[in-house]
Amino acid sequence: MTTVRLNSADPVSIDTDALIVGFRSGPDGPRPATGADSLDSAFSGRLGDVLDAVSFTGKAGELAKLPTFGAVAAPLLVAVGLGESPDTEVLRRAAGTAVRSLAGTSRAALVLPADTPEEAEAVALGGLLGAYDFSRYRTNGEQKPPVAELTVVSGQSEEAARRADVLADSVALVRDLVNTPPSDLWPAKFAEIAEQEADKAGVSVEVLDDQQLKEGGYGGLIGVGQGSVNGPRLVRLSYSHPDATSTLAFVGKGITFDSGGLSLKPAASMDVMKSDMGGAGTVLGALVGIARLGLPVNVIGYLCLAENLPSGTAQRPSDVLHSYSGKTVEVLNTDAEGRLVLMDGITRAAEDEPDLIVDVATLTGAQIVALGWRTAAVMANDDDVREMVVETANAAGEGAWGMPLPEELRKGLDSAVADIANVSPERWGGMLTAGVFLKEFVPDGVRWAHIDMAGPAYNTGEAHGYTPKGGTGVITRTLIALAERHASR
Repeated sequence: MTTVRLNSADPVSIDTDALIVGFRSGPDGPRPATGADSLDSAFSGRLGDVLDAVSFTGKAGELAKLPTFGAVAAPLLVAVGLGESPDTEVLRRAAGTAVRSLAGTSRAALVLPADTPEEAEAVALGGLLGAYDFSRYRTNGEQKPPVAELTVVSGQSEEAARRADVLADSVALVRDLVNTPPSDLWPAKFAEIAEQEADKAGVSVEVLDDQQLKEGGYGGLIGVGQGSVNGPRLVRLSYSHPDATSTLAFVGKGITFDSGGLSLKPAASMDVMKSDMGGAGTVLGALVGIARLGLPVNVIGYLCLAENLPSGTAQRPSDVLHSYSGKTVEVLNTDAEGRLVLMDGITRAAEDEPDLIVDVATLTGAQIVALGWRTAAVMANDDDVREMVVETANAAGEGAWGMPLPEELRKGLDSAVADIANVSPERWGGMLTAGVFLKEFVPDGVRWAHIDMAGPAYNTGEAHGYTPKGGTGVITRTLIALAERHASR
């Protein structure tokens, strides 16, 4: 567990193993950013020249390590580029990049621009997220431990560090869940973890098991989960505040493993399907963070948990499900299962009469085709809601892009035997069609947004910035920021 604190001491004299120093790029080469003036003086004003000699330019994310030879208390200086005009997201990424490079180092101090509460929080958060490590299953001891203690050089209040710590813990919880193999995270186990985490945060919990779901008419959850010996669960989390004037509902897709069911996925697409519960993990992490921050807003979360496996009891293509809303759904493809559990969750969430419902899901491969691996798609039944969610996500540093819900795509979901089919025969626009399907289960007059984060939720490439390989915890900070936005109204 990495700890963080703020310290306004002169970085020259800080007792630490490494100093992380920010440098801006410019026409005259790299120059120390705000807060690093005394360090530059300790090196006789030649830090920029030394870095220039090793081809360090100060470009955002660039990294160089130099011995200090006793010029300052720390034996190692880590220069990290900030570009020409760094914003808070650049600071987060720079801190994360530098801290990741110091795995195996006990202590590090971050000398990056931190003159405002927002900057101090960004530096602390980036460092904490960059220090994340998932080593639960490693036994050979080769993995270097993450930096244990971080100091942010800043005169700001410790509240900035506390907020960063809460946000980082929430994201780490989601990353841990996403990285956990499905052999150790089935629906009932996920529900148990949710109960434990919610209890620690002061969040109320209700869990419906497969028998209760069947009796309650949750046909989507039952249909998706009936092929597995591990039955589905619906977890309802509830956080309330006496001063709240708004209520939000978050609904998360929680497929603890997705084989595709009888519409089996190719083997090459299956190994990362432990991440298909990322939406439910995000909702849990967000609720815990919101409660720990004590935000004056009411928030309800639904974790729609099931395991999608093929077996003699699995649902079949052409089966008809009776959803919780009462609408019937023809299942033409059992690998389009996320929308089936979400339709029940959205309908149930609407009964709480929230001011806004936001569902979060690793829903479609088409999202990756459209927007790549780092940008989530946002759809909504209200243009202002869509733009508000996109703006909130981008301000939090979690890339998002608004997408439409074209009315003409609804015809492709017509069924010959039921009210609606779960997929369209049309190949194109699959991400949008999934959104159109979900919109059918949002009651009139209810504001709703859908976030498809199939790509950003799991990083199959190399680590970058504060984002590790594997589970990313993306959209957790967006949901917390949405709660803060509604709390401030």
